[in-house]
Amino acid sequence: MHFATPLQLQSGALLADYTLVYETYGSLNADKSNAVLVCHALNASHHVAGVYQDDEKNVGWWDNMVGPGKALDTNKFFVIGVNNLGSCFGSTGPMHLNAATGKPYGADFPVVTVEDWVQAQARLADALGIVQFAAVMGGSLGGMQALAWSLLYPTRLRHCVVIASTPKLSAQNIAFNDVARQAILTDPGFHGGDYYAHGVVPKNGLRVARMVGHITYLSDDDMAEKFGRDLRSGAYQFGFGIDFEIESYLRYQGDKFSEYFDANTYLLITKALDYFDPAKEYDGDLTRALSKTEAQFLLVSFMTDWRFSPERSREMVQALVNNKRRVSYAEIDAPHGHDAFLLDDPRYMSVVGEYYNRIWQELEQPAASTAVTEAAGAVHEF
Repeated sequence: MHFATPLQLQSGALLADYTLVYETYGSLNADKSNAVLVCHALNASHHVAGVYQDDEKNVGWWDNMVGPGKALDTNKFFVIGVNNLGSCFGSTGPMHLNAATGKPYGADFPVVTVEDWVQAQARLADALGIVQFAAVMGGSLGGMQALAWSLLYPTRLRHCVVIASTPKLSAQNIAFNDVARQAILTDPGFHGGDYYAHGVVPKNGLRVARMVGHITYLSDDDMAEKFGRDLRSGAYQFGFGIDFEIESYLRYQGDKFSEYFDANTYLLITKALDYFDPAKEYDGDLTRALSKTEAQFLLVSFMTDWRFSPERSREMVQALVNNKRRVSYAEIDAPHGHDAFLLDDPRYMSVVGEYYNRIWQELEQPAASTAVTEAAGAVHEF
């Protein structure tokens, strides 16, 4: 969908016009009350679920979560996935032509924030005639967007589902992002962000950036179980090539990433992560910041996630409870680290599925009030 009306960005820059690529799943009901917006994380896209007829290997990044009979059941809900501005999967970003110059935006594409993405998503919702979402949902960076929706448009969502996320990055997280960006910025192939004109890609920088990021997505236990100190050849090579299986795995991930992701997009999205801090204008008081919310909330964290630790989710839960919001919180003991939000832990899927069952019951019987089941484990409702 193309938007000709300029978008004022948080930085003060103006995006004269832009296009958003989106996918939908399921059917919108007559009163348009069953719509759910799913917000994507760093390297994902609008392709949330299912496969394409001409590319059956291209499976949606949350296909285990979204679909007929799944936790977010598309037999009941109309699900929308949107590719964010600045991304490299179709929506307007650095790779696209800047009408003012006739050349790709490259380094001239303005820095965007989580709040800018939400403003653009709201315009898409307007165009689709959706006044209020049944829920806005996301994991990791997507969870930040869901939280931002509850603050910027408190009456436009009935439920906010925030998974493996945080109200702001720690200094350590910002440091990891900067190391990754420096790997890209110092790659000779970067050319100040205008590498498109040179017909090259800063692959080495992208590889290292992905390797650094991927380390933070896994837990120590998960890496130990998968790779340990296993050697590829069974013996030390006494050089600086690949000795250990974990080295092979990280380099494989880096190589794969450098083939499909855009370096300028990586810079933009990690900066958006760094800048997100809704409590900043309230002197760091998250309770005051979340006082604007009106939605009901589900928050889920994973005990081995050290990138966005459970402490950050508990911080959000406490701030919402302080504001007397209705909150359900699940802390899942899964071994997979931050990546657990993308995986098939049955307790996790049960929690999310039961929460959406409650939302569905509210749609079918608006006066009903059904608690989330505790069969999945440590689920607490406040």
